[in-house]
Amino acid sequence: MVPPLLAAALLVAALPSPGRAETAQRKGFDPWAGGKGPAERALTGGVTTLRAPASTMIRVPKSTFFMGSTPTEVLEAVLECTHEPLGDRMRCNEMLFSNELARHKVTLSAYWLDRTEVTVRAYQRCVALHRCRPVPYSRGATRFDRPHFPVSLVTWQDARDYCRFRGGRLPTEAEWERAARGVTGRRFPWGNLYNSHVSNHGRLGQSPADAGDGYAELAPVGSFPSGRTPDGFLDMAGNVSEWVNDRYADSYPEARAVDPRGPKTNAGGERVIRGGSYQSGVPWLRGTVRLAADPGVRRPWIGFRCARTDKRHAPIPATHPAPP
Repeated sequence: MVPPLLAAALLVAALPSPGRAETAQRKGFDPWAGGKGPAERALTGGVTTLRAPASTMIRVPKSTFFMGSTPTEVLEAVLECTHEPLGDRMRCNEMLFSNELARHKVTLSAYWLDRTEVTVRAYQRCVALHRCRPVPYSRGATRFDRPHFPVSLVTWQDARDYCRFRGGRLPTEAEWERAARGVTGRRFPWGNLYNSHVSNHGRLGQSPADAGDGYAELAPVGSFPSGRTPDGFLDMAGNVSEWVNDRYADSYPEARAVDPRGPKTNAGGERVIRGGSYQSGVPWLRGTVRLAADPGVRRPWIGFRCARTDKRHAPIPATHPAPP
């Protein structure tokens, strides 16, 4: 039996450049077609990471999981809220997290999702080609204009346009939660226990910033590799919250769903954001947390990542850089 670390090394060595893909296919392993090698299946249970010259997406296979929280999990989040610096004054109660109900079974088709949040550098390429609107950093936010920071101050429409430029789309809310929690329903992207050192987080306090993790505000994407999911997704808790495609609703339908896309309309027009940010305290870093935002708002703590429906295992073209 091959030791796990050796198997991982062999797997990385086996991933060819595009010029070697034909040779790999003759040997029965085509990483550009979904990564069917036995070493990868043993290590990931079917989740495929495809490394292209300048970007990485991860393929999530068709799967079924429970989306949302149980009433008991909502009460646990309320208890965590009371432990925040202003928890005793903020009326922490179940209404803060009731939109995570009802817990329901979801089946998703295979899809690809960015390993990291989209960076400023990647988004600026879209702007330079006149396919995306510029980010208004000059209006008092130039400190967020750093190449390896996640792009923020973007509207939902900006995020959608960029993903279309990439040949993809924004992930659905269900796809985002599946990537963050896996099929086992982890509380946090990295596991079930909170760890203050594995995400760029904040707190519920007079000042929401918490520099105890090394960053008072944004951090370069991928700065917390210990907080990655078992599948390899980074920054799914903290740094920036992330736009997803779905319109917002106050609760989930209780019925089992297949490839859900959210409500077709809603009264306020809000879209869902996921993942917590550098201003978020512990209970808002959980994988089930969901917030609503007007699609036209720009906030320094809202960014996004892109997805693509799995079509013959084709990833999104490599147009944004891997993290430093």
